[in-house]
Amino acid sequence: MNHFKGKQFQKDVIIISVGYYLRYNLSYRDVQEMLYDRGINVSHTTIYRWVQEYGKLIYQIWKKKNRQSFYSWKMDETYIKIKGKWHYLYRAIDSEGMTLDIWLRRKRNTQSAYAFFKRLYKQFGEPKVIVTDKAPSIASAFRKLQKQGLYSETEHRTVKYLNNLIEQDHRPVKRRNKLYQSLRTASTTIKGIEALRGIYKKNRRNGTLFGFSVSTEIKVLMGIPA
Repeated sequence: MNHFKGKQFQKDVIIISVGYYLRYNLSYRDVQEMLYDRGINVSHTTIYRWVQEYGKLIYQIWKKKNRQSFYSWKMDETYIKIKGKWHYLYRAIDSEGMTLDIWLRRKRNTQSAYAFFKRLYKQFGEPKVIVTDKAPSIASAFRKLQKQGLYSETEHRTVKYLNNLIEQDHRPVKRRNKLYQSLRTASTTIKGIEALRGIYKKNRRNGTLFGFSVSTEIKVLMGIPA
């Protein structure tokens, strides 16, 4: 499928713009200035539209190609500010630090945790172990699911130091708090960030990161000749 059909700019410009915004802690205007210095005149609002369109697409492709789940998961929720109000981002990663899924909600409660657990179960089945913090809402949601026959063979561990990996992993997302202006744009942007970070984590683990650029990594993911 040609995801760039009808676009005014070449796909390389779009891929570089989206890649730089999602991979690094830049604003849309920062990316606009970087492109202008290279002789490309594109508005920051156009870059915003590209990020919303292709960030979601990159995440969907990444998810399809990385559906493997491991022995243990780590799940946590963190808070981010969207247009001046706090919202809650539920995240789950596998034993190697790869993001399994995210779930952005307005409230932090049992219902939100329950819905996120069900999303994970539908996609990956059940692991042997789930590590979380001691949040009452998460524990309540997990007990509710087990009563329904889900996660029946899964051990729920709530040892804080075991969850340090995912708690530290929230930082790149939270750095952009001031840039999130709506729930929809925040969700799409975070998905794109997760996909780009996933590419880099996987390639760093496989020893294939060095010598590749952001744009090359995205092209490989999307099946575009580099």
